[in-house]
Amino acid sequence: MFIVGLTGGIASGKSTVAERFTRLGIPVIDADALARDVVEPGQPALDQLIQTFGTDMLTPDGRLDRERLREHVFAKPEQRRALDRIMHPAIGRAMQQALQAAQGPYVILMVPLLVETGQHRLVNRVLVVDVPESVQVRRLMGRDSCDETQAKAILGAQASRDQRLAAAHDIINNEGEPATLDAAVDSLHRAYLEMATDPHARERRWQLP
Repeated sequence: MFIVGLTGGIASGKSTVAERFTRLGIPVIDADALARDVVEPGQPALDQLIQTFGTDMLTPDGRLDRERLREHVFAKPEQRRALDRIMHPAIGRAMQQALQAAQGPYVILMVPLLVETGQHRLVNRVLVVDVPESVQVRRLMGRDSCDETQAKAILGAQASRDQRLAAAHDIINNEGEPATLDAAVDSLHRAYLEMATDPHARERRWQLP
């Protein structure tokens, strides 16, 4: 299976790009969705989280209070590392199962922290959805109703824009109009169809629009 790792900074438009590929009939595996699945009641990862962080991290109906857990670990590096030690293997196993079940000429693996976790080494191609940090901050403030300081702190917890771009094979600039984005995804879709069967086609790097 030819795997394209889709990533980008927060509020860059990864989900919008993924939706375009889905419309073209390409399976998209969403690591964030898998992260929610592996902490459902009865899952081993949830039991590990309770043992590590306590039952205070549960909602009254026994589900993980994701927002409370985020707040708990956000400014505590040791606690964040403990969370990663539980979540990353669980998500990795779920990801492998989803990849094995995927049907299509190629598959999109959407991982927000693809570069940060080193998972970019596990895919055939890295596609980065890119916008300037000022655009990320503005979108994040509008989307999450946070102030500029909070938005910049969230960005600071991720890989830098330069780090993502350095790992990219292909780049979509997502500042433009929806029609421009549609055209960019269509171009990459045709390229990935070719790359899936012809390794020589993988030598080209794409930057769109």
